[in-house]
Amino acid sequence: METATSEFLLIFHEKPERYYELSMEERRQAMDRWNAWCDELVASGRVTQGNTLGPVGRLVSGTARGAGVRAIDGPFTEAKEWIGGYMLLEAASLDEATAIAETCPNLPYGMVVEVRPVAQACSLARSLGWTTMRGPAEMPA
Repeated sequence: METATSEFLLIFHEKPERYYELSMEERRQAMDRWNAWCDELVASGRVTQGNTLGPVGRLVSGTARGAGVRAIDGPFTEAKEWIGGYMLLEAASLDEATAIAETCPNLPYGMVVEVRPVAQACSLARSLGWTTMRGPAEMPA
């Protein structure tokens, strides 16, 4: 009997300077543990996709009432951590996805794993009472 699963996004917040506090051998061992953890999740069918993210990027924001859009380079020097990567994970519940995140081998190095359910509707759609991004299902003619 198959168990129903949902998608969860694991977002990996890193403090890269923490890795430089380790010896080269400790870093290699940490990398081996990370790769083994990822390989195990992929082999079990839990991870459907994921990747690392580069250290630079931009934030794009709009201003009130459409007065303009601006892009700002980031991450910012005042940031103590950045998002280093993500995984799309299949799990039966938020509790199960959290339990998987708790096994992340880089937690001892200051990594924080944010666990978020993948939703079918954004905040704007939900504010309209919709459960999907395209609104309520149309009635057949």
